[in-house]
Amino acid sequence: MIRQDILENLAKPIYLGIGSNIGSKKRNIELTKSKLVKNNINILKTSSYYESLSWPNSNNPKFLNIVLCIDTYLNPLELINLCKKIEKELGRTKSPKNAPRKCDIDIIDFRNKKMKGKLILPHPRMHNRNFVLLPLFEIDKDWKHPIIKQSIKRLILSLSNSDIRSIKKI
Repeated sequence: MIRQDILENLAKPIYLGIGSNIGSKKRNIELTKSKLVKNNINILKTSSYYESLSWPNSNNPKFLNIVLCIDTYLNPLELINLCKKIEKELGRTKSPKNAPRKCDIDIIDFRNKKMKGKLILPHPRMHNRNFVLLPLFEIDKDWKHPIIKQSIKRLILSLSNSDIRSIKKI
């Protein structure tokens, strides 16, 4: 018999943000999704592609981003280690922070868990990022930030007008 708390925990979604701004960006993201599936990650929902300026240096190539809703039996640290392994397989190398990259995978929210340490959950800056909030809203209009307790709609409304105008659905 499976305990009720385990069943309830599995019902809470996990969200990953995937981005690319080097090479064939869409292909890089599709390869990332394929590698996740090959590693027993069940993709439940996928947002549309969103193009946004590179941050903090808007002179770098634009990013293509998506958000996935997934399910896995991995714990958060096992999942982030898998994500880092996939990034390396796709050619990500050690480079300066926020440098252009073929593949970037972030855990946005892991079943509403709150963690600090090697991995911070939910993602510490996700509530300020248009390229996370808009695709996340597309796949879960009822999502609420686990720490600041604001709805996704409220978080989007708190973005600046320039943040809203600088991103487009592809």
